[in-house]
Amino acid sequence: MGQSVFVRDVVESLKLKQICGDEKSLKREILIGDVNRCGLELTGYFDFTQPLRIVLLGDKEIGYISNEMDPNTMEEIFDHIMSEKTPCIIITRNHECPELLKEVAEKKNFPILSSNMPTSRVMTDVVSFLEEKLAETTSLHGVLMSIYGKGVLLTGESGAGKSEIALELIKRGHQLVADDRVDVKRVHNQLSGVAPQILVGMLEIRGIGIIDVTKMFGANSVLAKQNVDYVIHMEKWNANTEYARAGVENKETKNILDIEVPMITLPVKEGRSIAVIVESAVANFSLKEMGYDSSKEFDERVMNFILTQKED
Repeated sequence: MGQSVFVRDVVESLKLKQICGDEKSLKREILIGDVNRCGLELTGYFDFTQPLRIVLLGDKEIGYISNEMDPNTMEEIFDHIMSEKTPCIIITRNHECPELLKEVAEKKNFPILSSNMPTSRVMTDVVSFLEEKLAETTSLHGVLMSIYGKGVLLTGESGAGKSEIALELIKRGHQLVADDRVDVKRVHNQLSGVAPQILVGMLEIRGIGIIDVTKMFGANSVLAKQNVDYVIHMEKWNANTEYARAGVENKETKNILDIEVPMITLPVKEGRSIAVIVESAVANFSLKEMGYDSSKEFDERVMNFILTQKED
């Protein structure tokens, strides 16, 4: 699961103004990355309401409370809206907080916040912030690089030479995201990886130790975050293993947080320029994304050649 998120985090991120509630009220935990535009709730209909969502009050809601809402039911309805499970209320466009709503909030020590932004913008900002913070996460052993703009996760057993290959790729102009441990987060159907704070910009090379990539190769050699688009799994060359040759047969994927990421297995042995092979694999992957598959074209050439031979 993602990290814990509290009302204080939303206040600080969106620079909201606090109207009601003390410091303790900002410690309410947020569990759902969504918001509630309470329309029917203001009429007293609470069936199917999700109380764990942040409540937004925009032009329509404030207008209804001020001009249409039954004064005799206001306090009871406001009490329901500001339940113990509800994180907070955000009033948009700098609208004044209705007096009775404020009174009920102060009795319950409930946080009411204010923004000068339009409701649609606040909704987008809140949902985007919460989805990233509450996103499902996992940690993987490997090296995450940005190669030709693609996020490439190099995996393999300890000692397979992942960090050494990463060093060579950095020297060739590519960027390091994380070495040894990659923290991967799923937002919607996209994976993104970062380095743990303590390992940012660091690379471990056996025989040398830890090197600071930023100081050695410059600030542009390190990237803070990158999508995980492609996995290259490295294993020691085994003469008895049948490796992909034409490429048509390669349908490998790696499941990361229930997303199937394209993967190839790359045999490593002395004398192979692995960094160049990795670059070529990524370039080939990019071509496939654009609709060009060299392995399929080769297969078609072979089939056409066979047909030509039969005709002759």
